[in-house]
Amino acid sequence: MPDDMSLGGIGKIAPTGIPSIKPLGGAEQPGKSFSEILFEKIDQVNGLQQEANTAVEKLASGETDNVNDVLVAVQKADMAFKTLMQIRNKLFDAYQEINQLRI
Repeated sequence: MPDDMSLGGIGKIAPTGIPSIKPLGGAEQPGKSFSEILFEKIDQVNGLQQEANTAVEKLASGETDNVNDVLVAVQKADMAFKTLMQIRNKLFDAYQEINQLRI
């Protein structure tokens, strides 16, 4: 009888859908820079907030009756903004930690 704590069968599971991690090296790899990705995501959050504002304005003016779509748009914008703020906070914490390093 196999022990419940054994990990003997774990090697048989094939990873699926996991992107390969490329090693860090001196050669520059093609793709977007961190700042480009960050600004792209900020623009996406801004777009979601504008969509939510438009949906609320349409609901207030009587152009639409679908409250569900308005609430979904507002929730999407709220979650995107909260996520962006958490990323900002983590980046700021990392900056402060790097700034406090003594060389």
